[in-house]
Amino acid sequence: MSKSSLPCSDDFLLNLKVNNYSDETIYNYERDLTVFEDFLKDVKIDFSKLTKKDILNYKAYLMSTDRKTSEKQAGEIHLSPYSTNRMLSAIRSYLKYLIDMDYSVPVPPDAITMSKVVKNKIQVPDLNEIIQLIEAPSNFEENKKVALRNRAIFEVLFATGLRISELVNLCADKIDKEGRIYVLGKGKKERFAYLTPRAIKHLKDYMKIRVSDSPFVFIPFQGKNANDKKNQKISTRYIQERIKKYRELLNINVPVSPHTIRHAFATYLAEDGANPAAIQILLGHESLDTTTRYVHASDRYAEKTHHDFHPLKDVD
Repeated sequence: MSKSSLPCSDDFLLNLKVNNYSDETIYNYERDLTVFEDFLKDVKIDFSKLTKKDILNYKAYLMSTDRKTSEKQAGEIHLSPYSTNRMLSAIRSYLKYLIDMDYSVPVPPDAITMSKVVKNKIQVPDLNEIIQLIEAPSNFEENKKVALRNRAIFEVLFATGLRISELVNLCADKIDKEGRIYVLGKGKKERFAYLTPRAIKHLKDYMKIRVSDSPFVFIPFQGKNANDKKNQKISTRYIQERIKKYRELLNINVPVSPHTIRHAFATYLAEDGANPAAIQILLGHESLDTTTRYVHASDRYAEKTHHDFHPLKDVD
């Protein structure tokens, strides 16, 4: 953010870097601050004269389709409360940094309040639908190489509960002979993920036909990314599009995304009685509170809990 109207914004980003924040996190902060900076320029507000009312107006701006992205493009859809709060949080963090560095700020960080977020109930397809989705590449892909690769992708996703970003960046040298995967996850948090025997089988079948110098496990076979032999990797968009296509072919009513498969991984572990603390480790969650929602996500789990633990469950 050269020549920024936000004082010390470059120093703020450097501070994130030296404190070991991921490149993706730093990029997100920079992008969100750029949107805020552009807003101030458009409405001709100097940062030093920023007021609480200006923050309120910016919040309304973010929630409208009048907003511009960091690339100066018009926002085509309304931002979700999650996205709005993320962008407001970036300003909060920036203001806190200025205070920590003994700079004056026009408004206190706490003056930036978050939007209320309604927590929707997590929906996952039935287990048999998840299995159908995982097996879909074998049934619908005419190209054998694509079928083997996509089947391996979905087998690994559901076997491990990896985030989609973790899967596309998965390197072969991070998988050992026992099917353990070393993962450097969100916030550079380290953990192990574990392949099931069937996932190992399909991954091996794919690796037999995979010819590439790329360190990444899952690679494109065509398209612009296929030309970069040393660093080629599958894109998240491709995986999202294939899931959408398979879901339509299978007539699965519940919306499905790579994150849905991660939800399903945790939900079905919980339904079978897995300890929430163990699920927390497997998912790489910082807080157990984030994980325990999976335990309560399924109506079937609630019903099973009622039948198993109600004090008057036995018939006299």
